[in-house]
Amino acid sequence: MNHLQTTRLALAATLSCALFLPLPALAAEQEIREATINVSGEGEAAIAPDMAVLSLSVVREAETAEAALKANSQAMAEVFADLKAKNIAERDMQTSNFSVDPLYRQDKADDGAYEAPVIIGYRVTNGLTLRVRDLTQLGALIDAAVKLGVNQGGGISFTNDNPDAAIAEARKKAVAAAIDKAKILTEAAGVKLGRVIEISENFARPMPQPIYRAAMAKEMSDAAPIASGENEYTVTVNITYAIAQ
Repeated sequence: MNHLQTTRLALAATLSCALFLPLPALAAEQEIREATINVSGEGEAAIAPDMAVLSLSVVREAETAEAALKANSQAMAEVFADLKAKNIAERDMQTSNFSVDPLYRQDKADDGAYEAPVIIGYRVTNGLTLRVRDLTQLGALIDAAVKLGVNQGGGISFTNDNPDAAIAEARKKAVAAAIDKAKILTEAAGVKLGRVIEISENFARPMPQPIYRAAMAKEMSDAAPIASGENEYTVTVNITYAIAQ
């Protein structure tokens, strides 16, 4: 065996030994992982709403866009004036949708084909989102708005101006439920609960529940009966614990 062959064999042996040395990543994988337990708890808190969000629209049609806009503006001005007279603050009134749309007619020819559409008028829609903070006014407000020319309604949803206290209560209930669950699981498994590693939460606001929709009838004579019910706030808490060794 010559000198070059001897050098090559020595280098190969060195590389082979290096490959079998424990690398930091391999050493970390060989360490014992900390045993953990993941639990979740849900908490709920229900409170009566103190505010309603009301959607109203004035829709007017006429042969010209100008005439439709004028009729719509007059009706909406009366609605605004009435709301202000009922002490509804300007900050609680917001235009939510305004549109001017052509109205078409499409006739059928003698040969059965349809002729080109022809504009026969215009429709103006002016939507209003209204926050009502005095729920005792709600039925009367709907009734008055209809009589003043509101002829389309998008619904009512009940909410809370400041639900923080209810949400905090739901959080406490969720954490307590998660802790109880962790204690039961570890006791059943014959191990001890360790430190808290991670806490996270999922919070869901109550979905607005429309309870009043209408192509509103002007013949309404009495204030609409309204039942506000309760809003339920739900919080889910996820906790990761270490299992004491």
